[in-house]
Amino acid sequence: MLKYRDEKDISACGIFGIMDRKGRRFNGKLVIEAMSQMKVRGNGLGAGFAVYGLYKKFKEYYAFHVMIYDKDGREKLEKFLSTNFDIVYVDEIPVNDKAKVIDPPKFMRYFVAPRKKGTEKVLNDDDFVVKKVMYINRAIPGVYVISSGKNMGVFKGVGFPEDIADYFMIEEYKGYIWTAHTRFPTNTPGWWGGAHPFSILDWSVVHNGEISSYGTNKRYLEMYGYYSTLQTDTEVITYIFDLLVRRQGLPIEVVSKILAPPMWEEIDRMPEKEKKFYKALRMVYSPILLNGPWAIIVARHGEMIGLTDRIRLRPLTVAEKKSFLIISSEEAPIRYLFRDVDRIYTPYGGELVVGKLEEDIKKFVGESQ
Repeated sequence: MLKYRDEKDISACGIFGIMDRKGRRFNGKLVIEAMSQMKVRGNGLGAGFAVYGLYKKFKEYYAFHVMIYDKDGREKLEKFLSTNFDIVYVDEIPVNDKAKVIDPPKFMRYFVAPRKKGTEKVLNDDDFVVKKVMYINRAIPGVYVISSGKNMGVFKGVGFPEDIADYFMIEEYKGYIWTAHTRFPTNTPGWWGGAHPFSILDWSVVHNGEISSYGTNKRYLEMYGYYSTLQTDTEVITYIFDLLVRRQGLPIEVVSKILAPPMWEEIDRMPEKEKKFYKALRMVYSPILLNGPWAIIVARHGEMIGLTDRIRLRPLTVAEKKSFLIISSEEAPIRYLFRDVDRIYTPYGGELVVGKLEEDIKKFVGESQ
């Protein structure tokens, strides 16, 4: 029994990701079963799934998944979209009304192509989309774009993973990368927009932990046109990856050292060339270092990434089974799906794990502990 009845659990939340590096698609049943093995990591206040490769018919278009709370929101949204995009196809995201969820918003899906005018013609399509998503989430009351990538989508809300999977009928979707989350919110509200994954373009992030540098990270990102509106610290991680990798062209390996850099004492012991490099990273990118205990799974087309804070205050387990790469908060979901695996290990704190499609790379980065 807890002496002071301090029942707050700050180490929970469950994250899971699975990728077939041959690019073969599989349905969501596997992921739902995996998440059911981490029931105690969530408290029913948030869960969600990201899936890659599900919209083959419209794969050339940006797929906007939109959460609408305000009764006039849809009309305002569609007026804005029709001014800035060619809307190729639109429908309500299919849901199961009998699922055990409470007070869901309306979910719409728009497949769009940018229609740039005036000075915006100088923007590439991705930058244009980011700019418009930021506007929608800030300026149209009760409307939030929760994913905006091509041939991928995010499905999330308030409930346990099984509830959200039932509501969105996740078993009916197929993809070659899946990430999933079960939430145990401690400092931010449990609402539909605050559930994980968080996404911009084809990036998606699921996170276990607490970003104590959120305020600093948030203000830094605002200088580059990224605005956090979903009331959960994880949102900044998504924008950091888009800024550093897509816009600034930094390799994932360098980005991991920005988010989880070596300690100053370790840098001081490095050879001079290495020392200068890491000192420069820490000075230039200090506002987006992630402070606090955290573990993340990040995905985009062709790639899935796992990373923890420098001293691994949140758990992460990695496994391989033939062409599958699996990353999880716990070993239990991995063993439930695959009784025998080819390799399983726990990464060091700050050690990057990367899985890529086999045509891009033959192995993933990471040395076993």
